[in-house]
Amino acid sequence: MARRHHNRKPDAASRKPAAASARAGRDSAPADPFEILVDYERRSLAHVAGLPEQLDAPGLWRGVGYRVGQRRLASGFDEVVEILPMPQVTPVPGSQPWMLGVANIRGNLLPTVDLKQFLEGERTVLHEGQRVLVVRQPGGDVAVTIDELFGQRSFLEEQLLPADELPASPLAEGRYVHFVDRAYRLAGHAWGVFSLDRLARTPEFRQAAA
Repeated sequence: MARRHHNRKPDAASRKPAAASARAGRDSAPADPFEILVDYERRSLAHVAGLPEQLDAPGLWRGVGYRVGQRRLASGFDEVVEILPMPQVTPVPGSQPWMLGVANIRGNLLPTVDLKQFLEGERTVLHEGQRVLVVRQPGGDVAVTIDELFGQRSFLEEQLLPADELPASPLAEGRYVHFVDRAYRLAGHAWGVFSLDRLARTPEFRQAAA
């Protein structure tokens, strides 16, 4: 009698290496949104013609670009711990109006601040796709809202806004004047270099109780 051959299904042991390999591939991918952003920008910039020379250009400055209200700002990579979607926030009674509350980020309670309201006195209209920057401050990190994330931005020395033009710019109005020391002009827009480190050390910012 002719033997009938059956297609044998791979058992769990034979499937395990493939599954483990897939998990390893997923585990090796950067999980931190900020790291994903930096990695994406790094790979994108690697394909821009002439950029290696520009990256070594004297006076080049790079940072995270974002928008608060109508102002375009950029902060140093060393000042941004993480970039996250807007977390769920629990209000804190008796706090300042710009203090949105606290958010549970991987088991850590982070104060969450409406940066626009702190700087301009006008509350941010939260929207889908809202992002927060996690900033290091003495005693623990703090999350601040931004209206739009632009990713990595690079500025050359020749794009620096003349010092006598900055005081007349919206980047030097109100509380912005305490945190923006210089600005660049790129593609028709003025970009203020915003010191998140100075913000986190400002006594008024650290005093969230009303």
